[in-house]
Amino acid sequence: MRHSAILFLIAISAAAQAPKEVPEDHRPPLFFREDWKETPFAEPVTAEHLTNPKLQFTLYGPGKANIKKSHHDTPKDDPFYIWSGDCAGNCAIALRDKESNVDLTGLAKIRWRTKQTGFRELRLIVKLANGTWLVSDRAEGPAVDWRESEFAIADIHWRRLDIKTVVESTWVEKPDLSRVEEIGWTDLMTGGGTPASSRVDWIEVYGKPVKR
Repeated sequence: MRHSAILFLIAISAAAQAPKEVPEDHRPPLFFREDWKETPFAEPVTAEHLTNPKLQFTLYGPGKANIKKSHHDTPKDDPFYIWSGDCAGNCAIALRDKESNVDLTGLAKIRWRTKQTGFRELRLIVKLANGTWLVSDRAEGPAVDWRESEFAIADIHWRRLDIKTVVESTWVEKPDLSRVEEIGWTDLMTGGGTPASSRVDWIEVYGKPVKR
């Protein structure tokens, strides 16, 4: 057997014996969490309500001025949350790290605690590094009580979002989620008061930071 053939067989054997990369052994870290300060009811939401000093946020859509920071004395465990019930038009809110974008590829995920009423379904929105906005097909629907849930980003399909009107349009195939600049949510509807609205207590984003 020629020397080159022997070397080739040795290389194949070494590759077969090398430990395989297991994605689950390299889960992305917590990129950010936002809980909102325990402050009284306020409209609109302001930077004073953020608990995470590394974050900033922006309100979007024709109904953005009515996105509220809400809380009630009863029930006793009522959280301090973001509420869309008074939005006179479609509205959205998005969070942004002051220094880094985030890589939402691989096993990236988003967790949150929400409660929707009426026909409201809360969807994720993201702003890509090239300025494109997307909204998720996956949504968190109505619930009798607060519900913690998790979205694997790889399972989501996306539509293009007009951030000025907060209205979705065409499907976007395989968007580049390796440098996401803003992450937020919308229910793509006007507010309907307490009977028809969306609520977010907290949100966690798991992904690798990418310096902007």
